[in-house]
Amino acid sequence: MIGLFAVTAAGRRAAAEVAGRLGPDAVVADGPIGSAVRRLWDHLDAAVFFLASDATVRLVAPLLRDERADPGVVCVDEEKRFAIALTGGQAGGANALAEQVADVLDCDPVVTTVTGATGVTPLDELVEQLDATVDGDLASCGAALLEDLPVLLVNPHGFPLPALPPNVSPDVETPLWTVVIDDRRPTEEEERTLRLIPRTLVVGVGSTSGISRTAVIETIARLDSEHGLDPRAIRAIASVDLKADEDGILEAVQDLGFWHSADGGDELSLLTYPAEVLAEVEVPNPSEAVGAEAGTSSVAEASALHAAAELGYGAQVELVAPKIKGNGVTAAAARIRPRGRLALIGIGPGAADLRVPRADAELRRASVVVGLDQHVDQVRHLLRPGTEVRSTGQGEEEARATEAVELAREGRAVALIGSGDAGVYAMASPALEQADVDIEVVGVPGVTAVLAASALLGAPLGHDHVLISLSDLRTPWEVIERRVRAAAEGDLVVCLGSPRPDQLGRALEILAEHRPATTPVGAVQHATRTGQRIWCAPISEFDPADVDAHTTVVVGSSQSTVVGHRMVTPRGYRWMATETP
Repeated sequence: MIGLFAVTAAGRRAAAEVAGRLGPDAVVADGPIGSAVRRLWDHLDAAVFFLASDATVRLVAPLLRDERADPGVVCVDEEKRFAIALTGGQAGGANALAEQVADVLDCDPVVTTVTGATGVTPLDELVEQLDATVDGDLASCGAALLEDLPVLLVNPHGFPLPALPPNVSPDVETPLWTVVIDDRRPTEEEERTLRLIPRTLVVGVGSTSGISRTAVIETIARLDSEHGLDPRAIRAIASVDLKADEDGILEAVQDLGFWHSADGGDELSLLTYPAEVLAEVEVPNPSEAVGAEAGTSSVAEASALHAAAELGYGAQVELVAPKIKGNGVTAAAARIRPRGRLALIGIGPGAADLRVPRADAELRRASVVVGLDQHVDQVRHLLRPGTEVRSTGQGEEEARATEAVELAREGRAVALIGSGDAGVYAMASPALEQADVDIEVVGVPGVTAVLAASALLGAPLGHDHVLISLSDLRTPWEVIERRVRAAAEGDLVVCLGSPRPDQLGRALEILAEHRPATTPVGAVQHATRTGQRIWCAPISEFDPADVDAHTTVVVGSSQSTVVGHRMVTPRGYRWMATETP
């Protein structure tokens, strides 16, 4: 939600003009401005004040808590000369919003991005998203990024990154700063370089009995000295389960974990696996002697590869350091390869305050957003500057899903958005059918149209319920009719989506055969959006002609009633007198 706040008549006129251009998420607040700000603050993604900057500061200052979560604030002066990004320039989206407001009012945007260098920059969020250790001056590099200085991006493994400012590029020829994303040590000293070290490595360890902690640590250190692997990139240590209680290995893991956590990471864990599991892992350097003693021809290489595959949830893994032999110890390292990311995001039925925070976070993480044009417009103000938008019209769900999967296969961070119920699943299903292990798929649930409509109707879902789409675009009508009949015979509360009047009429006829004529039917049109309409009628009187594709219909069970204009279904099922258990 974008809140617009004004005191004077001129300010309210300007607020209404801006709201009309920003879309359905923009709300002009009524009533005294102070109480309105306090009432709406926790629900806002951004706020525009048509007020003097000092007065705006006094209003919002007591409400500011976290620069990552606070709404971006834009201030417009009384003469409409400037649109000032006051707080949350980058993280809160105020910079982009100031540009939009200035475009509507034909005034000058004032974007004070550089002040964000002491707070959150795109690099701060990038560190968090990659779960990376930082080596270098993050604040100074962030300041250079925000000051529009040339920054070279080095990403040799192809991590999917969010949209970054245009001055950050792999094609910069004379950079003033360099950002390197890698799990390897640099081969030489580098000036003005910020290194981000993701935790991509799993180290496998094998040993004789009674091995010392020092011997284990010295052997693992050779992965750095001989193979250039940064120990800060180690995500876990792995071995055979026979070594689960080996003191030397446990103490080495504890020591390594201490320095690991000191750099801001989680403590290292020791993952162990049965010998018969490791024996199935193909390795380049098997040993018959190890097989005779441990029940598997490889411990170090096999456990590194197996644990990396387990932690990578289907990502490709590679052995980047073959078995190193120490004094009674072997060590090897496997890398979890990065892959493209596809986030399937439900943005809710329309109201901004029903969009979940995780959806906002994934939208900021994406470098490209794919969705229906009207859905993209609802979240455009949340996108990072430079985010690529691929929007299409109604009825092209499969094409959008195919495009999103293809972009993710290219190694990009993609957000595929939908709203309501059918909008999400119509894209998620074809996307998941095409996706494979080369893509990381993340689901972000949102408030569905059925849940939003049910909350507006009362409590109709207290009994077991079912959602049935009446669209016969991909499902034959005879199949849909069988589903409705099964729900009717089971006396379930039935939520009907995508209703056409003729199809809804037939569905209600089937349901009416199995429940009283007084059974309530509730309908919500344009739930939580402009033009919202809510009504309820007995099933014998409900007129299907009143609905359209933007309506959700909820048909009660035999136990549902209307209490004070609200639909209610008791939680416990009571058998009707005409039924036999």
